[in-house]
Amino acid sequence: MKKKNRLSAQEYIQGVLNGDRMVLSRAITLVESTLPSDQTLAEEVMGEVLPFSGKSIRIGVTGVPGVGKSTFIESFGKMLVDQGHKLAVLAIDPSSQKSRGSILGDKTRMDSLAADKRAYIRPSPAGSKLGGVSARTREAMLLCEAAGHDVILIETVGVGQSEIAVKGMVDFFLLLMLSGAGDELQGIKKGIIEMCDALVINKADGGNLEAAKRAKRDYANALHLFAVQENGWSPKVEICSGLSGQGLDAIWEMVQAYREKMQSNGYFEFNRSNQRINWMHEHIMYLIENKLYSNQHIQLLLGNILEKVKTGEVSPIAKAKELVDLFLEKKSS
Repeated sequence: MKKKNRLSAQEYIQGVLNGDRMVLSRAITLVESTLPSDQTLAEEVMGEVLPFSGKSIRIGVTGVPGVGKSTFIESFGKMLVDQGHKLAVLAIDPSSQKSRGSILGDKTRMDSLAADKRAYIRPSPAGSKLGGVSARTREAMLLCEAAGHDVILIETVGVGQSEIAVKGMVDFFLLLMLSGAGDELQGIKKGIIEMCDALVINKADGGNLEAAKRAKRDYANALHLFAVQENGWSPKVEICSGLSGQGLDAIWEMVQAYREKMQSNGYFEFNRSNQRINWMHEHIMYLIENKLYSNQHIQLLLGNILEKVKTGEVSPIAKAKELVDLFLEKKSS
């Protein structure tokens, strides 16, 4: 029986392919749902729209809180739609690890872009998903592409070892930085620098402009110490002002140059192919974990085991193996 607030699979499919923003939003809500009936419907919808996806450039934008991600994305996005692009922004909001609640404030911080019918902004809670991205961000991205959006921006929660999963779902990974905040080169993680395709110093305006220029030289010199990426691309350093829009055109030219080079050397599709494989493996792990914890027999045992693990009475590793072995035995019997 179909829920009152759910469309039929065909209504979702046609609405998305026709670029209907309301249906697109409802389709993303559908794929984000954890209800088994919704997941079944979502799989059918995704299967039909998948051939119409993949025609965008996917850009991940990350950076420490306060670096101005939302301001940058709004200005960058306005520039893109003015050039004739159809933009989608997937803004992943932090979720409370206590309440699992999310502020979902990114859309309000991009009020000008949100009001522009040439752009589509979708704030989603990160939840407990590691990587700073919603568990369904990939599906949302594919739905946006099927709806005709040719540029997808994914804004992550923050920056750090648990926020770099976005690299595994985008074509171009952009790291925003600030200047004048002490020794910048000591304040960032080497792993993230090695993963970025561009390092952009934001808020390069007013009295901060000269500091931004100095930081650009420092970062450019530091990047020479890193090995060239396997795709043959050397990460570039730029400065910009999300507030004034200065320097944004150079960043877009860099993204286009990157795309052209990656498509010419075959890495663009190679990277996406690997991402699809990794996506499948990640979803397998998600499904196994979900089925294990929803198993009634496991649920009955878990409460008592957790208390013993908490007090140090038993080994967490041994009990984890015991639960998995028991789950597999029950499934095979």
